[in-house]
Amino acid sequence: MNKKTSFAAACLTFTLLIAAGFAPYSAGTAHAHDVQGLLDKVIQGTHRSDANRARDQYRHPKETLLFFGLRPDMTVVEISPANGWYTEIIAPLLKQQGQYYAAVPALNDDMPEAMKRRDTTYRQMLKAAPELYGEPTVKAYDSAAPVFAPEGTADLVVTFRNVHNWAKVGHTQAMFKGFFQALKPGGVLGVVEHRAKPDTPLSKQIESGYMTEQFVIEVATAAGFRLDRSSEINSNALDTKDHPGGVWNLLPNLRGVAESDKPKYRAIGESDRMTLRFVKP
Repeated sequence: MNKKTSFAAACLTFTLLIAAGFAPYSAGTAHAHDVQGLLDKVIQGTHRSDANRARDQYRHPKETLLFFGLRPDMTVVEISPANGWYTEIIAPLLKQQGQYYAAVPALNDDMPEAMKRRDTTYRQMLKAAPELYGEPTVKAYDSAAPVFAPEGTADLVVTFRNVHNWAKVGHTQAMFKGFFQALKPGGVLGVVEHRAKPDTPLSKQIESGYMTEQFVIEVATAAGFRLDRSSEINSNALDTKDHPGGVWNLLPNLRGVAESDKPKYRAIGESDRMTLRFVKP
């Protein structure tokens, strides 16, 4: 590719990013105080659907990612990104100077077809918009012995509302060990999870989808992490955590909720959540 062609390609990428609602990161915007503005532009980008934007009031993506210390020049691993709600925010921010790893569950014949379709749709989303996502790495992992990225290369590992799934299959400790191995010394693990009331029995935590902070902190500490600090960014005092169908009765699922009860559950919003920042010594 000659210089003229390279310049034209760069201009095209810049134009597409502007059309999506934000400008690409460059060395001139590397300072920490600029990260907030960059996040604002990505979050407001037109590549995000109205349905995804509607959840910002519950998920607080800007505040959460700033709390975890996200910067555009990082190597970031997102664990089990599902439909890509957070991918749409994190990956574009890393496109120019960083590296994004999407760690997805390895598929097998026993998995529900819905999970297989979701995996296909997610991969297609990334491939369809390189001008937004660059060249992310999609890494399939086995939760019993996971490898998320080359050892000691990640600056930040993030997981959103996944711990209860690993607890259900008894792989929580293996997952946190995998996070520890992927991170550099001084790297950060950011955890957001549905929060159970203190002293809730583990069986009830798994049944309801709400985990105690104590459980998460103990598992992370056993894997070698140090709790750096916690935040109430994603707390919700309206969530009583005693719903018949667990956390899934709440938005966005409203699973098993009678039509007459849906206004009540919509008024609660999404779940009360812990937001924990751990550091690898």
